[in-house]
Amino acid sequence: MTVEPPEMLSYRPALRPEVLISPPLLRAAATVHLIKDPRSGASFEVGTKEHFLLSRLDGGRTLQDIGTEYAHSFGKRLGEANWQQLLGLLGSRGLLAGAPAREPEQTAAGTGTGMVTGNLLKGRVRMVADAGATSDRLHRLLRPVLRAWVLLPLLALTVVMEALLVTRAGELASDTWWLLKQPVPLLAVCVAIWFSIAVHELAHGVAARRYGATVSEIGLRWSLPMAIMYCTVDDYLYLRRRRHQLTIAGAGAFVNLVLLLPAAAWWWALPQDDSTRRVLSGLLLLGSVQALANLLPLPPLDGYAMLSHALRISGYAPESGRYLRLRMRDRAAAASYPRRARTLYTAYGIGSAVLVCILLAGLMTTAYLLLFSPSSS
Repeated sequence: MTVEPPEMLSYRPALRPEVLISPPLLRAAATVHLIKDPRSGASFEVGTKEHFLLSRLDGGRTLQDIGTEYAHSFGKRLGEANWQQLLGLLGSRGLLAGAPAREPEQTAAGTGTGMVTGNLLKGRVRMVADAGATSDRLHRLLRPVLRAWVLLPLLALTVVMEALLVTRAGELASDTWWLLKQPVPLLAVCVAIWFSIAVHELAHGVAARRYGATVSEIGLRWSLPMAIMYCTVDDYLYLRRRRHQLTIAGAGAFVNLVLLLPAAAWWWALPQDDSTRRVLSGLLLLGSVQALANLLPLPPLDGYAMLSHALRISGYAPESGRYLRLRMRDRAAAASYPRRARTLYTAYGIGSAVLVCILLAGLMTTAYLLLFSPSSS
């Protein structure tokens, strides 16, 4: 048995208060926590035992206090070498209060506006020099409407709108097919949807700012012939409340649907033989598809992020595939996964495959009806 020097056991170390620690996340067969230093941008994973120790480095408990709690929880007392290794690692990473700060990690995109990565065919460019300040300004501007008494009625209206559109699906599809043959109104609808996608990205940033996450980059990403805005949100994996994570991930699709409400009201008020109504039909159908498709639980869509946050899983799709391949090769090794992991990974593997098949069948059916139905000739 190792006896620690009394002076070490009386030490009261503390993590820097801004160090971020995520809730427990399932990754493969283990439960992990993400640790991040916002100052340097460095992050890493730890297991449940390491998290137990890190979460108690508050400057109030001594190492003896923490060691006693650890022994009570895990049946093992830490020795001097264990404490030295842990504190040395945290100190070298600059995570302890009073430790020298690590230099911020440099990103490939640079730090200023106009910094381009990639090439003419595929790349991205920053559009604002300080994405955090931009999201702060947007949040202050929109703060009066970011209230439950405003957002919940809007959510209800979007649900009613989509339900009504489903009842007119035939009309919407027919008008959209007509729209695809009209270059000028089709261009106007495409511009409106592109604008909606840009607002979608900014909505993620505003929601992140509201709940304490940070926005590191706002820019334009292109892979010709497509070019869309993007908004990179950092740190929201470290938020403690699932509701906040789900709100940030789903904010974009919600705003997309809200932006369709005026068009839906206008469309409903026009007579059926009005050409403007046919254009609005195309906008409503294509806009709804764009918004709702983002909620599908497939990577890299927002719905996949929401599902991962709801279940507290890191790398859900790849870990699911890895587990299912392991199960086919070595059932004994796969059986070592905890029951919750086996259930969730199997469910996602089967569910995502079924969903992809349904989507492909729907696309093929739609293409057939558009190309070979009598009305298309």
